[in-house]
Amino acid sequence: MADLVETVDPANWTCPAPLRDQPVVVMGHGGGGALSAELMEQVFVPAYGNATLAGLADSAVLELGSARLAFSTDSYVVRPLFFPGGSLGDLAVNGTVNDLAMSGARPAYLSAAFVLEEGVELTVVERIARAMGAAAETADVTIATGDTKVVESGHGDGVYVTTAGVGLVPDGVDIRPQRARPGDAVIVSGPIGLHGVAIMSVRDGLEFGVELASDTAPLADLVASMLAVTPDIHVLRDPTRGGLAASLNEIARASGTGVRLTERAIPVPDAVANACGFLGLDPLYVANEGRLVAFVPPTEAEAVLAAMRAHPQGAGATLIGECVADHPGMVVVATGLGGTRVVDLPLGEQLPRIC
Repeated sequence: MADLVETVDPANWTCPAPLRDQPVVVMGHGGGGALSAELMEQVFVPAYGNATLAGLADSAVLELGSARLAFSTDSYVVRPLFFPGGSLGDLAVNGTVNDLAMSGARPAYLSAAFVLEEGVELTVVERIARAMGAAAETADVTIATGDTKVVESGHGDGVYVTTAGVGLVPDGVDIRPQRARPGDAVIVSGPIGLHGVAIMSVRDGLEFGVELASDTAPLADLVASMLAVTPDIHVLRDPTRGGLAASLNEIARASGTGVRLTERAIPVPDAVANACGFLGLDPLYVANEGRLVAFVPPTEAEAVLAAMRAHPQGAGATLIGECVADHPGMVVVATGLGGTRVVDLPLGEQLPRIC
């Protein structure tokens, strides 16, 4: 044993952490966390090389003539195709509508591209298409163009949908992550974690003692009601992949500020908390599809909160923290026991294929 101790050199020890130098694509690259950020920064941004993309927002704001347009695109690969509270069709509309709304835009038109696997039942495709039509009507947008491709059996997973959208950004509105300022109130529009846990329950056949439904919903009307109070909303983000933690980390890093949350103020439903506790997950990292987080000047916070709570999609709006000058680029949570913990950007995704 003594000989063994003498031959061990601690300098040669390595930590069995996930390798970040990946030679191939892994599921974590699509999770909205650190691996996704590295894929963007190391592959796509250098390849495309333009100032508009460099902002890395969910939608780009473009000036065409006298108009300011928000433009966004997203692909949806959720599994299963239908789940409590929604479906692939709902997500394909609401997700892109919400990405546009996070720039303050009023969404107007969408495109829809389907990739269908040979052998999928046409009744399934029709059900998804009808769900998309209903969601578009609810969101007051028009699906104006599209495309369909078919791949051989075994080379897809039933149905994938890609939607792109455009909308008008009102004059005087400048919403982007770089505008977060120390002192800003951090507000979330309602309970978090419902979408991810609902997907998990049906995908893995888990029973949590209560039926959970996805929160998928369009948020453009909610944003419009907030902007009616003040156009000076600094940041909006819908915390989808990677959950609230990923969105707040992205905002903190883009703005060079810190974020301090109060753990007891974060609205986590009991069913979500119990499910996450059972599975060893953190609700802050669980995906949402009908929630937004807003950074609002402190003088406007109460009025914005009141406007949000008066809207059906913001009835559970809650002040959960503030933007601070301390620990720039980092998110921390003040715990109920008086301590503080760091909420880092997730490496990948706790639950892949949730949107």
